[in-house]
Amino acid sequence: QVQLVESGGGLVQPGGSLRLSCAASGSIFAIGFMGWYRQAPGKQRELVARITSGGSTDYADSVKGRFTISRDNAKSTVSLQMNSLKPEDTAVYYCHAQISFRNYWGQGTQVTVSS
Repeated sequence: QVQLVESGGGLVQPGGSLRLSCAASGSIFAIGFMGWYRQAPGKQRELVARITSGGSTDYADSVKGRFTISRDNAKSTVSLQMNSLKPEDTAVYYCHAQISFRNYWGQGTQVTVSS
């Protein structure tokens, strides 16, 4: 059984920073993409950023230049450094991993950007 456990959400003022982390555990044989999605109230879940095992990255246009995704293959972890946060970044952030060709999701962590 595979689990993704997230940490690092919270409340931050506009312009501030947060770092999200996610650790995969369980029967892990091969991890492909790891990444972060978010879902704001009344909106669909959207890709924020993802990274391959080789380190190639994709970002949503709305976060380019502000967010940085990284991963540690040895520890099966992925992190998202979020800088210059805006109120529109407020959402529940979900960790995602493709493990042995199956998709797994974390439980979600709330990020609120507000003064």
